[in-house]
Amino acid sequence: MKENSFVSADEIRSAFSAAMSVMYREEVPAYGTLMELVAKVNADTLAADATLKDRLEATCSLDRISEERHGAIRLGTPAELSMMRRVFAVMGMYPVGYYDLSTAGVPVHSTAFRPVGDAALKRNPFRVFTSLLRLDLIANESLRAEAEVILRERRIFTSGAIELTEKAERDGGLDEADAERFVAEVLETFRWHDKANVSTDMYKRLHDAHRLIADVVSFKGPHINHLTPRTLDIDKVQALMPEYGIAPKAVVEGPPTRKCAILLRQTSFKALGEPVSFRDGEGAWKTGSHTARFGEIEQRGIALTPKGRSLYDRLLDESRRIVRPAADGSNAKQYEAALAQAFGAFPDSWAEIREAGLGYFSYSLTEKGRQTKLAGRRDIDALVAEGLVEFDPIVYEDFLPVSAAGIFQSNLGDGAQQEFVASPNQKRFEADLGVAVLNEFDHYAGIEQASIESCLQALSVAMAAE
Repeated sequence: MKENSFVSADEIRSAFSAAMSVMYREEVPAYGTLMELVAKVNADTLAADATLKDRLEATCSLDRISEERHGAIRLGTPAELSMMRRVFAVMGMYPVGYYDLSTAGVPVHSTAFRPVGDAALKRNPFRVFTSLLRLDLIANESLRAEAEVILRERRIFTSGAIELTEKAERDGGLDEADAERFVAEVLETFRWHDKANVSTDMYKRLHDAHRLIADVVSFKGPHINHLTPRTLDIDKVQALMPEYGIAPKAVVEGPPTRKCAILLRQTSFKALGEPVSFRDGEGAWKTGSHTARFGEIEQRGIALTPKGRSLYDRLLDESRRIVRPAADGSNAKQYEAALAQAFGAFPDSWAEIREAGLGYFSYSLTEKGRQTKLAGRRDIDALVAEGLVEFDPIVYEDFLPVSAAGIFQSNLGDGAQQEFVASPNQKRFEADLGVAVLNEFDHYAGIEQASIESCLQALSVAMAAE
């Protein structure tokens, strides 16, 4: 088969993201309401800020925002994680970053599958935050062994999904008919199932160990537990959610409100209590309920350098030493005040952030730069100072473990913090995954450096043409 007959990974990813959105809207109607709210807020924000709209258009970022989504799934076994990596690779999505959520009381460690090239991200930046259950963190040895047996016996991928993944790996891609079938087959892995794999008693025991453990172990597959659109003003979305009949969580996770957004801010509506059936006795089903799926919204800011991330982490720790946010939101106002106070130490202008080396930027020629011819190679800072080059923040495409844990805890309904001994194990995670995760800092630094070289090359070409 000729390579040019294959559907591109970008197209398959876009089709899958769209299919996932349709399925989730059908399964969770509040998600549709959320999409309407986000669309309105984004339109209002762009109408009120012509400069923001112009910069998004200039950096080819405007079109992607309305299509942008991230989802989240929780897997139970290394074999599931390894196969999921292969499935996502067909869509041009690769594991970026390692996240240990045990430090925040959630018994998983995770990575984010996403496109990594600038062109691929602009085509469709679909991401899936993918967590693997840490059975080793279950203290009850008997419960741990029983959970292992349950997970070992389930099959979360259809035979068609496995067959087409293997075909894509063998042939180097999929044609249009196979790509369409691949999307449909893989979608089944993420579908909600209202019949549990366990009895009511087993569910309760898992639930008592941790609600997330019950969510992973008790069901046929890793149902998508949220699908997240991107907003340009998360504070406005948070304020308007009640008017749309949506109850938001009390605290927006991540950094405080700022003029220059950094990293990632997230909020969500409360998880839904949904009817499920448990296997009790010989062929009998007993009706119960399960709380897992919710709606989430995110606002993305600039990707921070290691220096910037170190400052962010230190300031977040400072704020949490003053007030640790309660899962039930009872101290939300005090926490927000502590957060705002701590982050007063983080510069809040793009120029200051760039000069301090705290964030990554993409550089491009100004109109003056496009008309200027230079002799010799100049320093990028000098070119900026001379008005020949301008800079735009590079969007943070990844996640924050403390924020993810905060979303999990709030929406799993945990009134009290559950603690686990912090036990990051990236080496074990990567062994289970089958590959090393990509380093996010290297990725952003590469994008920044490529933009600098593009500017210098353009100026050199202008000089050579003189």
